[in-house]
Amino acid sequence: MKHSTGDLANFPPEVDMNTPTVARIYDAMLGGKDNFEVDRQAMAAIEEANPGTVDLAQANRAYLTRGVDCVAKAGVRQFLDLGSGLPTADNTHQIARRTHPDASVVYVDNDPIVLAHGRAILAETPRTSVATADLTDVEGVLAAEDTQRLIDFSQPVCLMLVSLLHCIPDEQDPFGVVRAYFDRFAPGSCLVYSHIVSDDETAARDFTDRIHSFGTSWGRVRSPEEAAKVFDQLELVSPSSDGTFDPVPVECSTWRNDGRTPEPRPADPEVLIWEHAGIAFKH
Repeated sequence: MKHSTGDLANFPPEVDMNTPTVARIYDAMLGGKDNFEVDRQAMAAIEEANPGTVDLAQANRAYLTRGVDCVAKAGVRQFLDLGSGLPTADNTHQIARRTHPDASVVYVDNDPIVLAHGRAILAETPRTSVATADLTDVEGVLAAEDTQRLIDFSQPVCLMLVSLLHCIPDEQDPFGVVRAYFDRFAPGSCLVYSHIVSDDETAARDFTDRIHSFGTSWGRVRSPEEAAKVFDQLELVSPSSDGTFDPVPVECSTWRNDGRTPEPRPADPEVLIWEHAGIAFKH
């Protein structure tokens, strides 16, 4: 059941129910219940302007599952999940603990409803925490009490930036922020990453303008080349399960998805918006 104005008492006073948020729109796209009518209207407007966006969100969530499984099996036991969004099925800690029952996960988001719901859901889950923070405040995120309690920075850390960096405006230097995190991480740390991109300037501008029209704080759709700057000084892994495909970013639904050939862009030339995805390690 979706929330309505009758649920006002259940949320922190700082929750703005008149302006859609990225976390709640994404929750609506995934079929979640932690969203409001304004978020569902925004979702419908985005889908109308760019048909297939809801499918894209669901494909991106499935990519997160495969990505966390991949790095956990590579030996990583600590996860810093930025822009984690609202808890849903198959969260990062659940996926990681299939391989490492003692995995540590710190979820960070800037939406107060994420904090309210996340803390309630994860209250009895050991070695897991959720906090709201300015994701671009690297020192603040890393120095937070729960981060210091759960993450050992002398050991590899997985930084989760799944469908997040396009939310950060250029003036906040999103790629510099990522480098600042990795400057603090030990060798063997890794990045699980996806970013909304387009190779068509008009499509990119129209999609970006649509999100901004909701009054939502957001960045922009970037080109595949811009989005790939995040991998500077990191080593990409092959997007194919057997390692035969060159290590390049690909459309997220084709990243190590058995039966799918990795595709640097969607095979259909009519598809102009997609999630560029890849996993890379610090050596």
